[in-house]
Amino acid sequence: MLSEGRHHLFSGVRSSQVFFKSWIQTRDANPVAETEAKEPTPRYCRRCCDHLDPPLSPAPQPAANHTPEIRTIINMTILKGEKGERGDRGTPGKAGVDGPPGLRGVTGPKGNKGDTGAPGDPCKIQQSSFSVGRRKALHSADYYQALIFDTVFVNLGEHFNMFKGKFYCFVPGVYFFNVNIHTWNFKETYLHLMHNERQQVILYTQPSDRSIMQSQSVMLSLELNDEVWVRLYKRQRDNAIYSDDVDVYITFNGHLVAPKV
Repeated sequence: MLSEGRHHLFSGVRSSQVFFKSWIQTRDANPVAETEAKEPTPRYCRRCCDHLDPPLSPAPQPAANHTPEIRTIINMTILKGEKGERGDRGTPGKAGVDGPPGLRGVTGPKGNKGDTGAPGDPCKIQQSSFSVGRRKALHSADYYQALIFDTVFVNLGEHFNMFKGKFYCFVPGVYFFNVNIHTWNFKETYLHLMHNERQQVILYTQPSDRSIMQSQSVMLSLELNDEVWVRLYKRQRDNAIYSDDVDVYITFNGHLVAPKV
């Protein structure tokens, strides 16, 4: 063991001598290196068997009397103040894009019946009707004759002119008209229901030994101020209608069915 230790010591001294001799030669050959060599170069003690590279930094040496570092930590929760006042409302943002329509909801229950409304203005109710009669017989002449009536049953609004024997339309629309007459024995009966100056329907019976009741009806579409009347045909043959002062055999009736929209 002693011989082995001496061998290692001798090898280390020999290596140091070789290194020192090499350094002297390098300094003489390179003057700059001599200048740089004047500056102290840190040396570290090592054994010859240690790694040749120096350590990156010297290992920290523990202090003899090391004082521990004291750090102060403050709990911010115990320093929280009271809640402040509410801030002002911000500016509303822009409206977003409309979403898709939702599903149809469930139908609600039927509501209660409402109260009855106030009656309408009677002036706006459109009505027109008449019913007139004649108690006198009439024979034909050399000219056409309008049948004049002397008895009024109904004449709303005085739309039927008793002096002219004509109905005047004050409410345009569709009307129903009816004529009833009694024939004369052995005489012809020949009348027309007139719309203005146009013949619309005829009421006719041939001569007979028996008198009968005859009737004719029609519906007409009238405009404002149109006229409807009954005309007895002029004399070409013996033409007449019968009536007396006791009973009414001749009637003329009409009423509004539907006002014009």
